[in-house]
Amino acid sequence: MSQSTTMTIRLEPELKYRLDKLSIATHRSKSFLAAAAVREFIEINEWQIEEIKQAIKEADDGDFAQEQELSIVLNKWGVNGD
Repeated sequence: MSQSTTMTIRLEPELKYRLDKLSIATHRSKSFLAAAAVREFIEINEWQIEEIKQAIKEADDGDFAQEQELSIVLNKWGVNGD
């Protein structure tokens, strides 16, 4: 079993109530559900930040779509790029 640590958080009463209900419905502990939610939040935000960093690097390197490439994508979606 992996190690874990304890952290205290404050929740609005309505959110705690919903967590309690979800815990009962899923037969999972509130701690398990909260850890899963935090894990997912961190993974999504880490991914988004890395994508932004990569896009900034590409822009700094002058790596932009050419007009012809952009036209192909816009035409694919039926959008007039003019």
